[in-house]
Amino acid sequence: MASQLLLVDDEPGLREAVQAYLEDSGYAVDVATNGREGLDLARQKLPDLIISDIMMPQVDGYEFLRQLREDPHFKTTPVIFLTARGMTSDRIQGYSAGCDAYIPKPFDPDELVAIVKNLLEKQASIREAAEDDDGMTIRVIKEEIDKIKALLTQRGAIAPTPSDIKIDFTPREQSVLDLVVDGLMNKEIARRLETSVRNVEKYVSRLFTKTGTNSRTELVRFALEHGLISK
Repeated sequence: MASQLLLVDDEPGLREAVQAYLEDSGYAVDVATNGREGLDLARQKLPDLIISDIMMPQVDGYEFLRQLREDPHFKTTPVIFLTARGMTSDRIQGYSAGCDAYIPKPFDPDELVAIVKNLLEKQASIREAAEDDDGMTIRVIKEEIDKIKALLTQRGAIAPTPSDIKIDFTPREQSVLDLVVDGLMNKEIARRLETSVRNVEKYVSRLFTKTGTNSRTELVRFALEHGLISK
């Protein structure tokens, strides 16, 4: 599955050209014309990487990135700045704001694609290393989930019929929820559903948002207490 990118730029010509080049290079690209639209679209789509102009009306790139980094979902999402401002002080400000790469205009589109590819590969390596190094945490979470199931079963608190709470899960979100409740972690869920770990992360994040929970154990408890699993 193609990596999902978000391009934020208020210049129609450049935006369309960069989008076309990235799509020709095999990426799926959503576009926004300003920072506010970019924030809304980022929260909706949870892109794998974001490319943003700096000089934009209403919300400039620096403010866009600041607000983005305040959201836990985007703490580590790679961000590339595209800008006509090439002074050293501007680059320092960009890196201080949390961008991962800074490309002054005009730029070679092949260079942009190379940077995108490099950042996505680094991000994938970091996720794989985190999963590999997190075996103890995974075991602890599975144990907590088993305890929750046992406790709720003893209390008769697992709803035998669907609860009155109605949450609009997509079919894939429901599948991911069922597997989280089964105690599977992201890598195992990705293997079971034949998708990427990043896509599973997106679905789990959406489940947290829709249920108002902040962790897998909270999500499992909420799902079991309210009869939200499909099995």
